[in-house]
Amino acid sequence: MSSFDFAPMPNAEGFFGSYGGQIIPPELKAIMDDIDRAYREIKDTEAYRSELLELYKYYVGRPSPLYYAKRLTEHCGGAKIFLKREDLNHTGAHKINHCLGEALLAKYMGKTKVLAETGAGQHGVALATACSLVGIECEIHMGQVDIEKEHPNVTKMKILGCKVVPVTRGTATLKDAVDSAFEEYLKDPVNFFYAIGSVVGPHPFPMMVRDFQSIIGEEARAQFLEQTGELPNYITACVGGGSNAMGLFTAFLDDESVNIVGVEPAGKGLDTQEHSATLTLGAPSELHGMKCYVLQTEDGEPMPVHSIASGLDYPGVGPQHSYLKDIKRVDYTSITDQECLDAFMTLSRKEGIIPALESSHAVAYAMKLAPTLSADQTILVNLSGRGDKDADYVADKLGL
Repeated sequence: MSSFDFAPMPNAEGFFGSYGGQIIPPELKAIMDDIDRAYREIKDTEAYRSELLELYKYYVGRPSPLYYAKRLTEHCGGAKIFLKREDLNHTGAHKINHCLGEALLAKYMGKTKVLAETGAGQHGVALATACSLVGIECEIHMGQVDIEKEHPNVTKMKILGCKVVPVTRGTATLKDAVDSAFEEYLKDPVNFFYAIGSVVGPHPFPMMVRDFQSIIGEEARAQFLEQTGELPNYITACVGGGSNAMGLFTAFLDDESVNIVGVEPAGKGLDTQEHSATLTLGAPSELHGMKCYVLQTEDGEPMPVHSIASGLDYPGVGPQHSYLKDIKRVDYTSITDQECLDAFMTLSRKEGIIPALESSHAVAYAMKLAPTLSADQTILVNLSGRGDKDADYVADKLGL
């Protein structure tokens, strides 16, 4: 048994410690409670579980491999670096894991349209994919800045039959896309389903998305034991909203020997305004229907945030991450844009694996950590997505 004394994650009201909950209008609370009830009704039924697990296996291509990055390890020196290859999933990232779960749930509830926001476009592509598979209409809101930066994903969403709505207000990035999609959802919440793209938002979404993503850690834990005979010394993943990290971390929370590290975007530096290091520099507040750590301006508004990785530029973070930080079960650190770019190129050139800029934050942390550890120690990185969507942007930035 673990000596960690965890509160229920979440409790019946959707709180992880003092974070989470449902900070929403009363008419929306009934809708959210309805989603919670439907999810609890079907999540453990044989029909739902077997359909989801069958799709994971034959459609997504799970289990994704655990790969020992030998040349990257030799390059860094010190600890052995292993990669959980979520980049090999159908659609190229971990997002498909919860999108299939949400699309099946929406169909089960008889909804007519699925709405969502996307930053880097990976959630958008995965959701558009899942919706075309189950036969339900899909509409994705995306910031204009991200549309220009992640154009290949926008094209894919349109090919898949999804309506893409450009958002030009505010910073025209992820937070604004969330606001826009939520306003559309409120026009008909009875018939629409809002498929949140991370472990954020009002209950039950932080719990649901975590549950769908926890397959990552369950697989990785078993694979690591099988391949090495022991558990990793460190596990790490990038954190924006935090779904890929929660997916990996959940299976290891009770393992006292495993150090868990979430990696946030330090952007152009923690001493500038241009970062998204919410858990590092934020404070507890409210955002998008939940209580969590938030980066705020002096007058209490969510701060305009920045990361080279579109999927990480969010001023909040999942409530479970906020709780795990407070009880010190997970350490949260940060990586700059430049360190991220260096890791992106190093992994590409040493292993022939082009990672997403989001995932490159976790790779960069592992590259810094490895030389400080001995060769008999191990680091497991969640390689949450592949870098097809970022290749043109990086090539342009580096003048390749």
